Amino acid sequence: MNKTPKQLERHLKGLANHRRIEILDCIAGNDGIILEAIAENLDCNVKTISEHTRKLYQAGLVNKKYQGRAVMHSLSPYGKQFYSFIKKF
Repeated sequence: MNKTPKQLERHLKGLANHRRIEILDCIAGNDGIILEAIAENLDCNVKTISEHTRKLYQAGLVNKKYQGRAVMHSLSPYGKQFYSFIKKF
């Protein structure tokens, strides 16, 4: 199914930050990673990572799965496509 320009804009704006691209890369290499582990891997504040993962989730690039108090992160199908595009670019 083809995306509308507005849908593409939402995905692209979700990636429009160097930290979010780093997070996408981290999640791609560690499926099911929790927020604290992302922050540790990127040597960044948990609150900063939380805000960026929220934006990636809203952009439809990241899935969240709740297990108790922990939130597991994985790439959505569109997140995988955009990650593949970034690696080729």
